Amino acid sequence: MKNTKWLKKSLVVLISVLTFGMVSPADLTWFGEDDSAKAQKKDAIEDSQTFQYEADRENYQTELPYDQFIESMMIKAEENAYMKFGEKIKPKIELEFKSAILPKIENAIQEMAEQYPEEKLTALSITEEPASGRGEKIFHIYNQTNGEDTIRFHVRQENPPKEGYWFDFHYHTYHDNFVEHHELGKIYWDKNTPPKWENGEKILS
Repeated sequence: MKNTKWLKKSLVVLISVLTFGMVSPADLTWFGEDDSAKAQKKDAIEDSQTFQYEADRENYQTELPYDQFIESMMIKAEENAYMKFGEKIKPKIELEFKSAILPKIENAIQEMAEQYPEEKLTALSITEEPASGRGEKIFHIYNQTNGEDTIRFHVRQENPPKEGYWFDFHYHTYHDNFVEHHELGKIYWDKNTPPKWENGEKILS
């Protein structure tokens, strides 16, 4: 730092001598001012970048974009469904479930998510285990802040007279206290009674 100041003073004297005094030391004050302005500008840019980084980081931590939320929910929804179907049911209904039921589950989740501002989506989570045996639950989406369900996705085994067994996929919402059945679709099984639902290890395609 001392060497830099000494060099600047020497340069000022040298310029004055070479120009025969036509340029005075006062005319050369821009040397110091220029460095000071550059330093201030650099500090201002760094402060601005730091502020923007912190703001972006805070927004990332508190907000979850709709597309990201839907994608995350659908991955877990499919995992839960296959966990519930188990090795005996999954191979027989998987293709029809993917083509006919999953898209309607996604639509229902989208409609539910649109009722929330983005910053509130981080409070919504999906249950980890479906019901086994003859239980209907595939998964529920609930609010972690109060533990209350928002939407429930179920599948029921039905046996209409002389029609064999069907899987009835549907969902319920908190709007009517989970009373009304919102149909997602039905998949035919067989004339024989289907196996019980499983909820063991996740079975993925």
